[in-house]
Amino acid sequence: MLKLLLVVLVFAAITYATIRVIERRGLLPQQPRRRPQRPARPARPVAPDDDEDFLRDLDRRRRHPEDPESPA
Repeated sequence: MLKLLLVVLVFAAITYATIRVIERRGLLPQQPRRRPQRPARPARPVAPDDDEDFLRDLDRRRRHPEDPESPA
């Protein structure tokens, strides 16, 4: 069992070293690395709780329910 493990480890080391040498010499075609793109932020609020003006207006109405300037 120990001999099998040793053979597998030697094979893995030789394979790893071979791949590293091939990569360093540039014999494999290089693929350009792309930067992951962030999802686009919405240009406007998606829901009412995302809209700061809406929340500010709700808070103002809650604090001053009888405000004569309120449109409602």
